[in-house]
Amino acid sequence: MSSVLDDLRRRVRSIFWRARVKFVDDSGPAQKMQVLLNGLATPDNRLRAAEFGFTSNPPIDSDAIALHVAGDLSAGVVIGTNHQPSRPKGLRPGETMLYSEDGKSVYLTASGGIVVEAKGQDVAVNDAANVTWNCSGDFTLNVGGKFKVVAPGGTTLTTPTVQSSGDMQDNVGTNPHTMAQMRTIYNGHKHPVENVQGGSSTIVSDVPNSTE
Repeated sequence: MSSVLDDLRRRVRSIFWRARVKFVDDSGPAQKMQVLLNGLATPDNRLRAAEFGFTSNPPIDSDAIALHVAGDLSAGVVIGTNHQPSRPKGLRPGETMLYSEDGKSVYLTASGGIVVEAKGQDVAVNDAANVTWNCSGDFTLNVGGKFKVVAPGGTTLTTPTVQSSGDMQDNVGTNPHTMAQMRTIYNGHKHPVENVQGGSSTIVSDVPNSTE
């Protein structure tokens, strides 16, 4: 009887183990891990059960929680992971963040909306049929480099005013001048007037001597 109870206690104690991630195989339909259980045992091919719609590849030496069915150490699954050095800290109740080891994140804040931190790297939206921004307030885009829009079907702005703090240029493939440069040319151009006559004659000028 005592041996049965001892076996039961051992199995209960073995249901949950703290572990360390040592290797991740992310090539198949289910992610598999090698985890270090007790400083000695390093079982392979432990399936990782992650939430639908979310996937990650935890860095080596991430914390892990291993669950063993009926306390059988040969039948385990990883149900949770945590990488202490890169885990964001100080979130307020109700906040959520998607993050990577190098600091990129999508932060759903309690009071500041949604914050995307790209850490100076590229952000791409691929194969979108249509992209629509419906803004109820001000839309601010802070770009350190160049903001590029590729829209073969055209771009439509439904707005009463389009403002720019800098200059604008259209038909860049054939037009060498910005709008400010064209305005300067226009304001300074002259029309030559030939065959001036007196009296009640009507004078018609020629085309301007500056065409841009």
